[in-house]
Amino acid sequence: MKTLPLEGVKVVDLSRVLAGPHCSMALGDLGAHVIKVERSGSGDDTRGWGPPFASDGESAYFLSTNRNKLSLAADFRSADDVALLHELIAGADIVIENFLPGVLARYRLDSELLLAQNARLIWCTISGFGPSSMRPGYDFVVQAESGWMAITGEPDGAPMKTGVALVDLMAGKDAAIAVLGALAGRDRLITVEDRRIHVTLRASALAGLANVAQNALVSGRDARRWGNAHANLVPYQLFAAADRPFVLAVGADPQWPPAARALGLADLAADPLLATNAGRVAHRDRVVAAIAAAVVQHPAANWMAALEAVGVPCGLVRGVQEALQEAINEGDASPRTGAEPQGHGCVRYEPPHLDAHGSLIRNHHWSAFHHVPILPARPA
Repeated sequence: MKTLPLEGVKVVDLSRVLAGPHCSMALGDLGAHVIKVERSGSGDDTRGWGPPFASDGESAYFLSTNRNKLSLAADFRSADDVALLHELIAGADIVIENFLPGVLARYRLDSELLLAQNARLIWCTISGFGPSSMRPGYDFVVQAESGWMAITGEPDGAPMKTGVALVDLMAGKDAAIAVLGALAGRDRLITVEDRRIHVTLRASALAGLANVAQNALVSGRDARRWGNAHANLVPYQLFAAADRPFVLAVGADPQWPPAARALGLADLAADPLLATNAGRVAHRDRVVAAIAAAVVQHPAANWMAALEAVGVPCGLVRGVQEALQEAINEGDASPRTGAEPQGHGCVRYEPPHLDAHGSLIRNHHWSAFHHVPILPARPA
């Protein structure tokens, strides 16, 4: 097993659903010891978010975001369980949680107290709308309120959410980045407040608007839906070949002439009005109509080969099963665990059953990790 950058870092994960567990999974992928603390009896909400369920009864949703963790079921109303959590947190480097304000304090799990007791502890809260809001943080609600749905979908269609809970995933990654930054500079974090991190779904969503938000600020006009086209780039959209759809993504002016020639549109390649992206945006309808009429005459594979031969970005629209199988064939995913961790990460522990390691943790605390077999490394 290769050395991982967060080996020795201890994480108590009090979060549930997606953003928090995604953050703690990222830390676990990088080698941290993560104890996932779950509600006694039912566990993380996502354990029931199915079908589909795997053959062992675990929901696919839960499996997607809880590898590289040990599971402890705890009852916050139990003095013994709270005392256990105090001991675990006393030896931890990081706590991740997504409870509403005041909930943990009611059970003597107050962040101020625990940060004061452990001068090395970093506490990360993930919420929907900030430390003073009592609104639950749900991805769908934040996508609606942050402008995402207003810019997603067909131009004349209804507002549309993304196909995955992308705000949750972004907030989880933002939290992981913030935690890693705090770890890197921990020796300079002097006060309790220095070691408090608060990430919100709303802030992550607004930051994720990126160029769309800047377009609105610069132009003074509200953003609108473009479907599978792009507000700032042409051609940069979906096209229907004879057999299946593919995307063409001309992101730089030097890519345009070879793209047009590869599509059999030499006249467009030579047109000075279309030499710059601004010109192509101004003549969007003409460019798009010409490409659409050309590509429908042959299968997508023909166009992919011609475009790739001249270095123009393009891609087939794949189904999820097809995309996963290709990734598995190329070594970027595992049939056992799905998408592989990024960067230095590896899968050491399968997503756990509820309280799978409860007895070990109660008896051995952080040393429980020494008693849990690590999965063998997948062949390169």
